[in-house]
Amino acid sequence: MPLGHGHGHRRMSLKGSSADESKTDGVGGDETVVEGEEGNVLSHIISQLKPGADLSKVVLPTFILEPRSMLERITNFMAHPENMIPIPDIDDPVQRFLSVVKFYLSGWHIKPPGVKKPLNPILGETFTCCWEFPDHTRGYYISEQTSHHPPKSSYFYMAPEHGIRIDGALKPRSKFLGNSAASMMEGVAILRLMNRGRSIGGEKYFLTQPNMYARGILFGKMKYELGDHSYVRCPETGLVADIDFKTKGYFGGTYNAIGGVIKNERTGETLFELSGMWSGEMLAKNITVGFRKTLLYERVAQLLMEQQTGQKQVLFDATNAKHSPPMVRPLEEQDERESQRLWHSTVLAIKDRDHTLATEEKTKIEDRQREETAKRTEQGVEWQPKLFRKVRGGPGGPEEGEEDLDWILNAEIDGPTPEAKVKQILSIAPILKGQTSQQMNGGQQQQQQPQQPQQPQTLQQQHHQQPPPTSQPSQGGLADLIDFGQTTTPQLQLSSNPPTLESGQLPAGLQKPLEPENGAPLKRQDTLTHDVDEFVDAQP
Repeated sequence: MPLGHGHGHRRMSLKGSSADESKTDGVGGDETVVEGEEGNVLSHIISQLKPGADLSKVVLPTFILEPRSMLERITNFMAHPENMIPIPDIDDPVQRFLSVVKFYLSGWHIKPPGVKKPLNPILGETFTCCWEFPDHTRGYYISEQTSHHPPKSSYFYMAPEHGIRIDGALKPRSKFLGNSAASMMEGVAILRLMNRGRSIGGEKYFLTQPNMYARGILFGKMKYELGDHSYVRCPETGLVADIDFKTKGYFGGTYNAIGGVIKNERTGETLFELSGMWSGEMLAKNITVGFRKTLLYERVAQLLMEQQTGQKQVLFDATNAKHSPPMVRPLEEQDERESQRLWHSTVLAIKDRDHTLATEEKTKIEDRQREETAKRTEQGVEWQPKLFRKVRGGPGGPEEGEEDLDWILNAEIDGPTPEAKVKQILSIAPILKGQTSQQMNGGQQQQQQPQQPQQPQTLQQQHHQQPPPTSQPSQGGLADLIDFGQTTTPQLQLSSNPPTLESGQLPAGLQKPLEPENGAPLKRQDTLTHDVDEFVDAQP
């Protein structure tokens, strides 16, 4: 997960070793020794700030950058599908909730060595990918940077065959805290089990995130920590998990520890106590009585309670856990604003430890974004996301209670079967290898019905023919995302053989021609004045 965000207007060239080369120790390799010029440059930047200042306008040196975008790093959340896929099949609501907590806790150990932050997505940047599961089904992920100031990353995930959907928004705020930098992780993820619950869309779980801290940025070892409380809440069952990511104190404690409880908010009963380390073994202790004793079954109840009450179970052990990275389309199939293609040159320079080049490449992208923003401001154009729309929340709204998402996928994934849902997802944006935006648009245009042959038009109809309307984008649904070609207007087809004036085949709108009878002059009487005009042939 991210350390923080920062865009700025200053160029910076660095020489020296990367943080990847620095020594690491401690649990999970989350300590970094910053030496030499790296430390001097970082101290120079931080010395300009005061405690509590916003870091969003400060460019941090590239030696602490993770070589991938925030939109890609969010996928850590879904990188243990073995903990997610079984959840919808669990009938007991308490055990189902406990499994959601297990899934939630399983992704925090995924991080690069040392203290690193992901690349800040630019406005309109997108990232898509998928996972293939052992049962040959897939999970699909679509994301877009929907705001730059303040930064907001919106994302969507679905495993249609397993009835799982996640809609999320990540809204980090960076702060300077003296010898530490903090990323306050606002936002929410809403996990839906579509085969459970009585509400529309399925049983919902609301998940928040802990905050991230980089300690020792001025002196000592740089250390990565997760801190503060996060929550997993299911309104339908009344169950909530309050998880405390504990930071190490000055005089005691340990790194990477967690604690917390799972409660029934309706009864006030505490069901489980949580403990352990997010980088290692995490435990859940059952502290419920289970059921009341009766005189008849007193002894049996006592034996069962001895087995149930106080029993600990391992929720997840991250010590040697192997996560499942997603599959991403090759660069040549990606659009220029897709994360991996967009940051390709920057990422190569970071991996090569060429911090001067990395800074130059990163600055090119950020400068282009500023130019685009200035142009929109000058033209009075309000930017709109490509793949997401505003949440329709508020009292009585279709997405009431989901307002913290701000943006949600601009598509209806409501097919009657998993196969239909997959088809809907794949029509939104390229996800699978072989898909490109050009190929998708071209394929949709080829599916149009052939034009019907045009009937020859009379001269009068041609005279009143209106010019074809210009193509206008559709105002709703998936047509906002993909040009299906519905607005293409067929060109008028004129007959190469003009209509003839043969007897009995007169075109509509023409009268029978006037012909003289027996050489007598033609006469016409005015219908208003009754004056008579005579027409005679001119003499040769």
